[in-house]
Formats: sequence, C-alpha cells, structure tokens
Amino acid sequence: MASRVASGLLRRRAGATLGLLRSYTHVRNYSSQLSALIPATSQCSKLTRRRYYMPNASPYQVWSRSFASDNGDKVEAVVPFMGESVTDGTLANFLKKPGERVEADEAIAQIETDKVTIDVASPEAGVIEKFIASEGDTVTPGTKIAIISKSAQPAETHVAPSEESTPKEPSPPKVEEKPKVETAPKVEPPKTQAPKPTAPSKTSPSEPQLPPKERERRVPMPRLRKRIANRLKDSQNTFAMLTTFNEVDMTNLMKLRSDYKDEFVTKHGVKLGLMSCFVKAAVSALQNQPIVNAVIDGDDIIYRDYVDVSVAVGTSKGLVVPVIRDADTMNFADIEKGINNLAKKANEGALSIDDMAGGTFTISNGGVYGSLISTPIINPPQSAILGMHSIVQRPVVVNGDILARPMMYLALTYDHRLIDGREAVFFLRRIKDVVEDPRRLLLDI
Repeated sequence: MASRVASGLLRRRAGATLGLLRSYTHVRNYSSQLSALIPATSQCSKLTRRRYYMPNASPYQVWSRSFASDNGDKVEAVVPFMGESVTDGTLANFLKKPGERVEADEAIAQIETDKVTIDVASPEAGVIEKFIASEGDTVTPGTKIAIISKSAQPAETHVAPSEESTPKEPSPPKVEEKPKVETAPKVEPPKTQAPKPTAPSKTSPSEPQLPPKERERRVPMPRLRKRIANRLKDSQNTFAMLTTFNEVDMTNLMKLRSDYKDEFVTKHGVKLGLMSCFVKAAVSALQNQPIVNAVIDGDDIIYRDYVDVSVAVGTSKGLVVPVIRDADTMNFADIEKGINNLAKKANEGALSIDDMAGGTFTISNGGVYGSLISTPIINPPQSAILGMHSIVQRPVVVNGDILARPMMYLALTYDHRLIDGREAVFFLRRIKDVVEDPRRLLLDI
C-alpha cells in the first residue's frame, strides 16, 4: 500500500515538472517571436510619463492622450473651452507666424464665436514650428491649432540675400516677351470694331450703367454679426413689439451732476455720469412694475425678484450687451465702476461669456451717437428695452412760461403679449419722475 502511494506521488511530481518545462518552452518561443516583431526599446518613442509604445500600433493599443517626441520637445496649442453655450467658432486670424518665438500663455491666434472673441494661448515657451489649421476654419474645443518646439531657435531674416539674387534671373523672360508684342499688332487690323460706338448710344438711355465689379469687395460676414442678425430677426418674429415714448427734462439731473461731480470723483475715484441715474431709475421702475422684469416661458410667466441690467455697448466688431449683476443692490458709484469696467473690456475685446449671460432688462443709449429718437428692438429673452437719446435744447412750457430746457426723448419697446400699455406707460412715467427729480430715490416716493 505504501509503495502505491509513493509511486503516485512520484508520477504527480514528474507531471508537474514536465508541465513547467513545456510552459517555459512556450514562453521562450513566444518571447523570441515577440522580439522579432517589436523593435528594441531604444527605437521606441518615449511617452511623457517615461513609458513606451509601438509606433505602428492601432488606436486601441495606444493610450488616448497626446504624446510628445523622444525628448518631449514638441507641444500642441489647442482651442480652449469657449463656454457652455458655445460649441464652435471660426479661426479669425493668427497673431504670430511660423518661426516666431512665443512665451508661455502668449496669444498666438484668435477664435471668433457667436458672442465673444477668444485667444488661443501657447502652452509652453518656444518657437512655432507650423500651423495645423487655417484662417476661416470652423474649430471646436480641443482642436489642434499649432505645433510649438521648445528647443528650436527663432527663424532669422536670411531671406534677404536669397531675394537679392532672384531679381537677377528675370532678365531672360524680358527678352522672350518682345516677340509676343510683335504678334499683337497682327490681330488688331480688323476694322469691324468701328460700329461698336453706336451700340452703347442705343442701350445707354434704356439700360443703367452699373459700376464694374472691380470696385466691389466681398468679405465673409463675421460670426458675431451673424449672431446679432439672427437674434434681431428672431426677436421681430417672436415678440409682439410695441413702443411708447416720453420726454424728460434733464435740468435737475444735470445740475446735480455739475454740483457734485468733483466730490464724487475725489471719494469714489470714478466720474459721475448720466447712465448710473438711469440705471437706478430703471431699477425703481422695475420694482414698481414687476411684469416688465418678467419673461414668458412656454405657457408660464417667470417673475424675477432680482434686477440684472444689460447695457448695450457698440464696438468695432458689433453690438455687445454686457450685464450689471444685482443692480438693485448697487449705489451710484458701484454702477459707474461696473459700467466703466464692462465698457473697457468690450473695447479691448476681453468680454467673456459670463459677462453677457443673463440680464432681465436692457438699456441702450443711442444718444452718444447723436440719435434723436428711435424704436429699439428687444434683446431676447427679455421683455422690454429702454432707449435713451441725445439731449437737445428745446422750447418747453414751464409754469406758463416758454423756456429753453435740455430735453431727452425716451422710448420703451415692450412685448405686448405680456405687458399691457398701462404697465408700459406707468413704467416710463416712473423713469421720467425719478430723472427729473432725483430726490425721489432718496425718499423712495
């Protein structure tokens, strides 16, 4: 019995040893075959985290991350995140050229979106090797724009010597052009062109002479202008717009401004303008007529218990409408600082999506351009917009006397689906009362 058990143990150990030998043989054969397929590690490209991969591997065998070269010299500039409501943009122009040196976080290109212009910054300091995209291309966040080499040297202006040698070569073509000129007179002899002057005389009275196409220029419309056009047209197609007018005597407000403008600048570090008073007047009117601050959403009406005033600002690229947040909690100085900050960012093209998102009511001051009266268009999805105009000395009747007073026309365009004429007139009258007598703001009457 003991001999049987011993012989059984010996057979099991022999089988396990033979299995190990066979598996080792398979591994050795597999490793020899694999070494023939995969090159040495010195020939493999190096990852940024010091790992290796097969250059000819399929996308499923390679990590889904950007790779660098052997020494980590090449980096890629990509389109950044452009905002929650912006999915793509147009590559407007490049700020640098291939071969130029850029610093880290330096802007190399500009992306024009429906709302703002966004810069594409260089991730590292180096020299631009080449641009991958072209101007006018539609790009999305993450699109590669350029390849930057961190160790390359900027391209020097060695083109001048080569250009100096090139002008010497065009001399042979000048000799070849002479026989071409001699053949031209052979085609000119036909005198059948003589009756042509009579033809224009017959068509000139009936057909207008249009300017030649060479005097016209065709350029693509910027995305911001497209967005403005679409929004304005959608506003006309959606809202039942109606405009009511009134006039304001600016005498008391202008006197208040002239009396305290120096002390205001000394204390707050900003000039006292007319816009802050109109914003405060609009806040008071919106609180008295909450329906003007509301908006239609499907079959519901949304009332907003806060006031975010959008201020229309005209720039070289188009009209933008940044927002003054919580204007109902601000004083005159805070409003003036907010307006100056937004206007500066708008002129520099530095407005972000957050600066223009939202808004419950819009004020447009066409008077800065000399507009006497106009009918502004509602800024969707708001329900009303106030239009300010230029201040003009006009004769008015005051206590039975005809006097020359600085007068301004005000226009309120509102969505008649939501706001009735009564609320619109009361709203505009409240602004008139506050502007003509700013003491009402202090006494809240």
